[in-house]
Amino acid sequence: MNAKRPIGIAVAGLGSAARMMLPSLQDHPRWKLSAITDIDRDTLASVADMTGARASVDLDAMLAAPDVDVVYIATPTLLHATHVRAAAAAGKHVIVEKPMAETASAALAMIEAAERAGIFLIVGHSRSFDIAIRRMREIIAAGTLGRPRMIQSTVYTDWIYRPRRPDELDPDQGGGVIFRQGAHQFDVIRLLGGGMLKNVRASLFDMDASRAAVGAHSVFLSFEDGAAATAVYNGYGCFMTSELCFGVGERGFEDPVEGLGAARRAYLARSGGSEDGLKRVRAAGQARGIPPHHPFFGLTLVSCEAGDLRQAPDGLFLYTARGREHIPFPPERNVYDAVLAEMAQAIDSDTRPLHDGRWGLANLEVCEASLRSARSGTEQALVRQVPVR
Repeated sequence: MNAKRPIGIAVAGLGSAARMMLPSLQDHPRWKLSAITDIDRDTLASVADMTGARASVDLDAMLAAPDVDVVYIATPTLLHATHVRAAAAAGKHVIVEKPMAETASAALAMIEAAERAGIFLIVGHSRSFDIAIRRMREIIAAGTLGRPRMIQSTVYTDWIYRPRRPDELDPDQGGGVIFRQGAHQFDVIRLLGGGMLKNVRASLFDMDASRAAVGAHSVFLSFEDGAAATAVYNGYGCFMTSELCFGVGERGFEDPVEGLGAARRAYLARSGGSEDGLKRVRAAGQARGIPPHHPFFGLTLVSCEAGDLRQAPDGLFLYTARGREHIPFPPERNVYDAVLAEMAQAIDSDTRPLHDGRWGLANLEVCEASLRSARSGTEQALVRQVPVR
């Protein structure tokens, strides 16, 4: 493909993730939003009016369009494998949302289809694309702090009480926080630690009978080089980690204390039934402009041999024997800018991206192993891990 012309992209599925990507696509000098598809005709018409993209309810017709080079698949998890295979058969590069699939076997089928077709497949675990996480990785890779020995990811949100489809709460369909949010944590941990996890031991928690689902987890992970990591997530909406993160929430906006518990109160006030309409309303309000701070997907703390690293509202804090050093850099407009940049680089250089299918499969393996560990009470070995390239 001529690297000088815009890369045409189509979006399949117009939920929350897609709505957050749209601002990155609408005025990007390298990308052109060519087409969109969704099963909800009202949503499809609304987004088409907003973006000027060609609307279609027929995925196959959208994939056949010559002005589509890349497809961003943000449909429900159970449809990912089918949609990725269809895109690969049409010769389109793919960005697919997390979790990559509901099972490792489905993920492998996606990878094999992409490899047969010679297309690039990126799994969009967006939190490891955060600029603060990328800068942390650069500092670690430079070697001045020595090896990372301990990595901590602690996230407290109201995830479990936000409007959900039933599949988003069912672990057999890639639902619950271990697949929907743990996937982000494991992606970040693997990126910062070098990728090669060895084993995992996990406890999962369902703490509200009225909202039966895995809503919290505590996971201990060991790397092949002896480093260790913990991933703690609680989605029950009482305490929020923004209190530990300078009052900044997971998208870089201020998270005021008076708003704490709002999602849980709203859930308790609902009378039950389908939440799909509420979910679409929430998705429509995702785009909020450029955040004033870096996003805080909870607290990420890395302890290396010669110092510690964590996010700051406007950069990073580096702790060494010299004291605390602030490393400032401005926030990015949208984490999806980095996702798009990685795909553009892969296309332009004809080089495999970091967050490719094998990387996504390694993250999914940790999710599945965590579920098995919690059910069996035993440590689980990992065999599909790949290093950071």
